[in-house]
Amino acid sequence: MEKIQGLSEKQVKELTERGLVNKNTDVKTKSIGQIIMTNFFTLFNFLNLGLGLAIFLVHSYKNLLFLGVVICNTLISTIQEIRSKLIIDKLSLLNETKSRVIRDGVEKEIGIHEIVLGDVISLRPGNQIVTDSKLLSGEMLVNESLITGESEPITKKRGDELLSGSFVVSGRGIAETIHVGDENYTAKISAEAKYLKKVNSELMNFINKILKYVSIAIIPIGILFFISQLGENDTFEEAVVATVAGLIGMIPEGLVLLISTVLAISVIRLSKYNVLVQELYCIETLARVDTICLDKTGTLTTGEMDVSRIVPLEGFSEKEVETVLGSVSFHMDNDNQTMTALSKKFEKEDDKKVLEVVPFSSQAKWSGISFENESYVIGAPEIVIKNLKSFQDVLDEYTNSNRVVILAKSKRKLNKQIPDDISPMALIIINDKIRAEARDTLEFFKEQGVDIKLISGDNPKTVAGVAKKVGIENIKYIDLSKTKRNILDLADEYNIFGRVKPDQKKEIILALKAKGKTVAMTGDGVNDVLALKEADCSVAMNSGSDAARNVSQLVLLDSNFSSMPKIVAEGRRSINNLQRSSSLFLCKTTYATLLAIIFVFLNRAYPFIPIQLTLTSVVTIGIPSFILALEPNRERLNGKIILNVLRRSLPTGITIVANILIIMMLPWFVKLTVDQMSTLCVLLTAFTGFMLIYRICVPFNNLRRALFVFLITLFVVGITIFRRLFSIVIFTPDLLIIAGVLFVVAFFLFNLFTKLFEIVSKKFEK
Repeated sequence: MEKIQGLSEKQVKELTERGLVNKNTDVKTKSIGQIIMTNFFTLFNFLNLGLGLAIFLVHSYKNLLFLGVVICNTLISTIQEIRSKLIIDKLSLLNETKSRVIRDGVEKEIGIHEIVLGDVISLRPGNQIVTDSKLLSGEMLVNESLITGESEPITKKRGDELLSGSFVVSGRGIAETIHVGDENYTAKISAEAKYLKKVNSELMNFINKILKYVSIAIIPIGILFFISQLGENDTFEEAVVATVAGLIGMIPEGLVLLISTVLAISVIRLSKYNVLVQELYCIETLARVDTICLDKTGTLTTGEMDVSRIVPLEGFSEKEVETVLGSVSFHMDNDNQTMTALSKKFEKEDDKKVLEVVPFSSQAKWSGISFENESYVIGAPEIVIKNLKSFQDVLDEYTNSNRVVILAKSKRKLNKQIPDDISPMALIIINDKIRAEARDTLEFFKEQGVDIKLISGDNPKTVAGVAKKVGIENIKYIDLSKTKRNILDLADEYNIFGRVKPDQKKEIILALKAKGKTVAMTGDGVNDVLALKEADCSVAMNSGSDAARNVSQLVLLDSNFSSMPKIVAEGRRSINNLQRSSSLFLCKTTYATLLAIIFVFLNRAYPFIPIQLTLTSVVTIGIPSFILALEPNRERLNGKIILNVLRRSLPTGITIVANILIIMMLPWFVKLTVDQMSTLCVLLTAFTGFMLIYRICVPFNNLRRALFVFLITLFVVGITIFRRLFSIVIFTPDLLIIAGVLFVVAFFLFNLFTKLFEIVSKKFEK
């Protein structure tokens, strides 16, 4: 057979200069310019700018302070997102898929974006097909599920076209690139050789709804509110200031920035553990994970295998078996871990004529080779041999803690299937090396209340043996090749699944999700891809296949399974803390929106000016939300995020509205000036906000205690030393008594509304 030369380096240079190179059509992250644009040029920033301009035009300059908070928040978010982008880009470069090309007759590894039109590519099991190509030699099973949705592998022979975005399941081949860059099939359908999973984020969906409703409501409410304030204030300038005060509270601009900042910081933290986050909102999913499905090989074990023993069966000697294995290992490709282990121990060169090679596939669970006078098959014993009774006892002895495959012989040619006259020659005992960190990692998941499901193509007894070694308790295993029961019925009942085909792995994931579980899946091989696609959160080992890495939301760049607890802990920290901080922001949006609507019809001047709301917002929302959002938190996420946020924010917001309405009625009973009423409104709003912070901070630790004292101190300094700046009146004895009574009423209302919403939210959860 003529040796393939491929392109010369001179040809490659010419093609590259002509632009016929596989340029990167997949933009993994936004550019720095896009980050700045998306953070600064937002609807709410424009609204704030417009409100600030209105204040500027009426010369109430001190009330422009709220713009300083907006600018600081935007700057912080932008800086953190840029830092996150730079880290993701750096890690993505380390994780970038490589291709093996033949140039000048030499096989070499290059980046996929260095491939030029006409390049000759060497393909092996697990490789992603990164450019549309034509198969020049070899035969392969190719899975196109990432681009067509069809999970059944397709046989590709010489002359067949290979689509970019598909991946090699088994077999090897040499292919010639026929399209590059934008001309590739996947580029044309905007998939870019990478599976894009729809983002499933409760938090993002909830916040987007809030923003949508506020965006729709703010303009008509603003117009009506301004008209009503024109009649209630002495001057046009006062009406403008009151309107701005009413509207800035409705805008939860800091919440969006807080979420992007916290998630960006999570990416930065995870990068320290060599974890590449390929989809930002999967961090939220991690916080909700209650079931984790693990592929045994490459996850709990290192993926390195050693042949520990050969057990010849009746009629065959050990020497005869070793001779056969040496010949088979030499002529078959090392396209799976079993063949690699056999080659390492037995491979021996000979001149036998090969008639046919059947590569291993995780679907069939066997591989084979036909010579001139005989054929040999290596695979799962129960798949290769129909009747195992004669050596079942020997098989049971070894399958409890080892991988066992069988070597069998036939006098007939294979023709892509196992012949009927197949005879067992020997059992091959193979050991998996268990990862040192596996036991501690699984112990963490157990402590966190996360169910563990072990899924493997191996014999379930072997998988159960590994499970026992790594500390999994209450082991219940099942052989999926021997049951006709619906996987939906088995998913909860068993925690060890053996002899699992790739499509069955996917069915297990779908069954668990159908039962309301939030499922994470870890894997490294092509047989894990279908399951990784369907999991709520997918994690791949960097040492695994290209396809597994490309469909996963997280990649462990050092393939270190011990990073998993850190990943889950980071997810819980981020989302649990964001829930608490979101409550503070939405409390403000709640009371500001309700008050704006009420004051349209109340025929009263709005009791706040913008700078007063800036003070209350800084001490009850801005500072505590950022501090609390970044502290450690490993609590498991319970309940729906929306309900968790609303059960804190709504009672507080409604309490503040009730406080303001009570203050508006006070002049009927006691003599109060407009400025005194405004001061009372500021005091009651801050007091109610502090009650919410107190509730969020329980149980107190040193950080929360210090934060709470600092916030109260800051507020007291603001209303005393800087009272003129914030338009706060001097506190007379009468005013202090009224404030004290109102504090008691607010405390009662806060607890009443909180209990009512607890009852209502529990009914919604049911």
